[in-house]
Amino acid sequence: MKIAFLGLGIMGRPMALNLLKGGHDVTVWARRAESMLPLQEAGADTATSPAEAVRGAELVISMVADAPDVLDVLRQAAPGASAGLVAVDMSTIAPAAARNIHDELASVGIDFMDAPVSGGEVGAIAGTLSIMAGGSEAAFARAKPAFECMGKNIVHVGGSGAGQVTKAANQIVTGMGVLAVAEAFAFAAKNGVDRSKVREALLGGFAYSKILENHGQRMLDRNFKPGFKSWMHEKDLNIVMQTAHELGLCLPGSAATAQMFNAMVGSGMGEEDSIAVLKLLERLSGQA
Repeated sequence: MKIAFLGLGIMGRPMALNLLKGGHDVTVWARRAESMLPLQEAGADTATSPAEAVRGAELVISMVADAPDVLDVLRQAAPGASAGLVAVDMSTIAPAAARNIHDELASVGIDFMDAPVSGGEVGAIAGTLSIMAGGSEAAFARAKPAFECMGKNIVHVGGSGAGQVTKAANQIVTGMGVLAVAEAFAFAAKNGVDRSKVREALLGGFAYSKILENHGQRMLDRNFKPGFKSWMHEKDLNIVMQTAHELGLCLPGSAATAQMFNAMVGSGMGEEDSIAVLKLLERLSGQA
């Protein structure tokens, strides 16, 4: 397919590279021209605007920071759209925002799908992302060959906004999971017990999780290099809490976790990986 890719950050760059590796004809656009250079060297065409990027494209994919950015780049892209263009946003935004963007783009003949991802930078590089798609069956069928270049677990969850609801649920589980592992490690250390041995024991029981296995090891290694920055998890949990507020839904665990990530950002740790919540707990309990 001829694909336009808008947004080349930590996640977008390797995702676009995997589309190229999959044999697609890719044109990229990013706000910073230097972000496009690695893609250009890999064989992508570059554009000076979103409208130029989508000219002649069958599919446009956006991977940017938040709902205002998604709306901005897709509004800029719309004048260059050919008939039948499918727009897929793979960012993480509020479900209500996704539905509003869907309706706005439908009015100009563009079929919009929300398809956020999970798997972090590692999954983006490896092409093993989990992709949670919301939108029409027709849009999903059009986008699926591109999804298969970027991910392994690809699920069409439902209609417009369903992908973002699923991603919000994912962020509840992963956010609370990261905090749970960090609390377990802080508890073990304060009791004078080797955290690595605690992790080894927990991996063999019902406490096992991918977060304990992967992020737990990174915590032990003090590897806080961002694969998923703390400010991003704060933003995602704010989406969860705002949506819960709109629905009158009680989510006490999510609320507490959101406050921890809010404190990380407020403490100047927003650019660190979300697993650096361990350092905040250590500081609060006199372990740092």
